[in-house]
Amino acid sequence: MTFNATQIREDFPIFERTIREGKRLVYLDSGATSQKPNVVIEAESNFYRLHNAAVHRGAHQLAEEATDAYEGARGIVAQFLGAASDEIIFTKSATESLNLLAYAFGNAYSGNRFHLQPGDRIVVTEMEHHANLIPWQELAKRTGAELAWFSVDESGRLDLSDIDSVITVKTKVVALTHQSNVLGTINPLDAIVARAHEVGAIVILDACQSVPHMPIDVKGLGVDFLAFSGHKSLGPTGVGILWGRSELLNELPPFLYGGSMIETVTMTNSTWASAPRKFEAGVPNMAQAVGLGAALEYLQKIGLPDIHVHEMALTEQLINGLQEISGVRIIGPADLTMRGGVLSFTMADIHPHDLGQFLDAQGIAVRTGHHCAWPLNRKLGVVATTRASIYLYNDEADIDALLTGVAAASKYFARG
Repeated sequence: MTFNATQIREDFPIFERTIREGKRLVYLDSGATSQKPNVVIEAESNFYRLHNAAVHRGAHQLAEEATDAYEGARGIVAQFLGAASDEIIFTKSATESLNLLAYAFGNAYSGNRFHLQPGDRIVVTEMEHHANLIPWQELAKRTGAELAWFSVDESGRLDLSDIDSVITVKTKVVALTHQSNVLGTINPLDAIVARAHEVGAIVILDACQSVPHMPIDVKGLGVDFLAFSGHKSLGPTGVGILWGRSELLNELPPFLYGGSMIETVTMTNSTWASAPRKFEAGVPNMAQAVGLGAALEYLQKIGLPDIHVHEMALTEQLINGLQEISGVRIIGPADLTMRGGVLSFTMADIHPHDLGQFLDAQGIAVRTGHHCAWPLNRKLGVVATTRASIYLYNDEADIDALLTGVAAASKYFARG
């Protein structure tokens, strides 16, 4: 099937509406959250209307149907990532997935491979979203481990020139983003994963900005854990994914305790169910998981390779257009080498929030601010940026509208 963004937009009911006094909605904020196709809305709604019951509980028909739908969604996620079903854990968000790991590591007793102590090292990067930085800061404080990081160079890429001195023999955890939510940079995993595994470290990948946009094979990536969010992948809010190698999940301690995650319970002791149920205490976000399954099937039907090619063509159009507007500074790579469809920029003498409001008046939705990446903004010498993030439902007309809006803003604010 030939990729057709105009036809794809018809699957998303939000694009039927207009905004700001009848203007066409130009949505370029999918890096924050994506819009939802009808199949996802219907899947979530149908679960509540037809099958709603607590999963893994009860022998009645509704409970069986709910469990089948929930576990069916797990299978879809597994197939999407090239993983086994028992390696997929449903969480409420990618933020929770990453915190799950940090807290579980902190719960690990001496002798467990995840136990950290003074002298151990946790490695991150300067381009991390706060959700993949703060949990490791706090774990370092609790355990006495040292926090170290890879720096970002002027082009918006990781500086790996000192990789052996950053990932040392004391390193136990390496946590990094696959694609920066600010720069669009896709990080070179091969060298990092190889060095981390050489010293026996665990590699954790924040894949929120990559999983929805390009083919991902977790085994091919070589990482040990991977997290992504449902709502950035056309799915509902309130559901995220943690993938982990089965042998590691078996050793990893739980981080929430309660119903469903136990094997046995006495008044003095408890034992845990095997993964993934060990990490899914309580009644999970069932309808949201089913909705995510529908979203990933939709993406697979269209084809992740075609989606990525489409996004890169629009990114190239945007880069070329911005470079022709006086006063614009692109933050991050200004070419298509190892980058995705997220692009941040600044304009001389125009605050990003002012630019964002100006564009909103034209019907154009972009993101403004620090994008939950304060350390990166400080490193790059900016207070905030304007960010456009491209997805499968965007087209050339959207990019033209943004470029026209940016050029008009330059003229408007120059008059002041």
